[in-house]
Amino acid sequence: MTAKSDGDLKRRGIFSGAALTLVRVLIGWHFLYEGVVKLAAEEWSAGAYLAGSRGFLAGFYHWLAATPAVLRATDLLNVWGLTLLGVALIAGLFTRTACVLGALLLAFYYAAYPPFGGLDFGTPAEGHYLLVNKTLVELVVLLALATVPRATQLGLDRIVRLFWTRKRRAAEPAPFAGEQAPLSTRREVLAGLSTAPVLGAFAICYNRQRQQESYDAMTGATITLRNTSLAQLKGPLPKGTIKGLQMSRVILGNNLIGGWSHSRDLIYASELFKAYNTDRKVFETLMLAEKAGIDTMVVVNAQFPLFNKYKRLMGGKLQTICQCFPKPEDLFTDIDKAIDYGVTTPYFQGGVADHFVQDGRVEQIGKCVEYIRSQGYPAGIGAHSIQVPIKCHEAGIVPDYYVKTCHHDRYWSATPRQNRQEFTVDRAWPGDHDMPYDNMFDVFPEQTVEFMKDIEVPWFAFKVLAGGAIHPKDGFQYAFQNGADFIFVGMFDFQIVDDVNIAIDTLGQCQNRVRPWRA
Repeated sequence: MTAKSDGDLKRRGIFSGAALTLVRVLIGWHFLYEGVVKLAAEEWSAGAYLAGSRGFLAGFYHWLAATPAVLRATDLLNVWGLTLLGVALIAGLFTRTACVLGALLLAFYYAAYPPFGGLDFGTPAEGHYLLVNKTLVELVVLLALATVPRATQLGLDRIVRLFWTRKRRAAEPAPFAGEQAPLSTRREVLAGLSTAPVLGAFAICYNRQRQQESYDAMTGATITLRNTSLAQLKGPLPKGTIKGLQMSRVILGNNLIGGWSHSRDLIYASELFKAYNTDRKVFETLMLAEKAGIDTMVVVNAQFPLFNKYKRLMGGKLQTICQCFPKPEDLFTDIDKAIDYGVTTPYFQGGVADHFVQDGRVEQIGKCVEYIRSQGYPAGIGAHSIQVPIKCHEAGIVPDYYVKTCHHDRYWSATPRQNRQEFTVDRAWPGDHDMPYDNMFDVFPEQTVEFMKDIEVPWFAFKVLAGGAIHPKDGFQYAFQNGADFIFVGMFDFQIVDDVNIAIDTLGQCQNRVRPWRA
């Protein structure tokens, strides 16, 4: 072999070793971050994650979650296993053992939610997987790294190898000519310490992130919520009952989480909502809502995957009221989707109901109500226009509840009364604020109050704050005092405790209503 060929091989070996080291360090970073987040979290446990397993070993994982002593041991092994393996992989210490143990740990994660035909439903994922997911990829890479000679990679194993080699040779006679030359001490020490600064970089990055965040980070198994503001709650949130379903009087709305701001001509507001409400922030918001006494949330079918992930990973108990969007030519498909997702109760979405009534399709609304009931669920009808419940009542359609807008018109952006028209909510707007625009949802509020006072089924009032134009103290008082049994309220996480307290105060003052409580 020529000197040039020998030099090329050495350079390739250096590049290959550096590439393998980089892959190992990146996986180690991932392990270490997952471990320290769990370690720092208060009362972290993998119980909900294990209990939600749908894999072929689901029974084993359910047993782990259901046995307190075993679960505690599992949590400790999980936290410290991830942390110590992460350190070992980054530092390159006992690399082969760390790779094998890391692959074994990943195999347990993979088997808990294997991507086999829907068994991984609800597991954390950045995309859609079929058999192969990032857990399996990391697992295979670690097994491959375990077969690579330790001398090929950078890390502390080089220093360990140097120490033992020098100790062994010190006990042996001097080598004969032609035997392997002693290792270069300086070069091996530098190679061994080359990845150590990554641990320092990790510590700096993690510390900065902890300082910037008021809540713990979300990891592959769960997050933990800080409960400081919950101490300010004034008491339990009152509840009502519909067809045997008990629900809090305040229902968590979905527009803020979904990014639908109803912000009039502030075109950037919806994007700001979406940027703030990351998956982690949504999880924190739902956790806080539950702890504050809100036990039900409004959703659309597109939000169910994230919602069900929250319930599966966090052990959440939130119920769902799902807005369904029937089509004249296909009444039941969207309802069936909600049922398949595990809805608590579906209802005919208000904007769609407006269109059906305007187009003379009231009987199709009745068919949807009966279909929902035939599937064993309470059935509701939503509406922006008061003409929806009026026409349904005239047609003899009696839902189990109504979901109707309810707010007063004493705010500056409300459409002038002379320009108000029915069936203009959520339609195309001319851009003239004196004409129907995205700033009013109960066009004739006095008609809503007058008609609904004689309706004998429960009433969920929504848009009670007119898309943020009315203060909660004012909006809650108006809705509850004028007959609403429940209210839908979109809330950011930092508004939940205040809104629940306002609702508790308001409900305590609404004992003498014109419309009796129907739930």
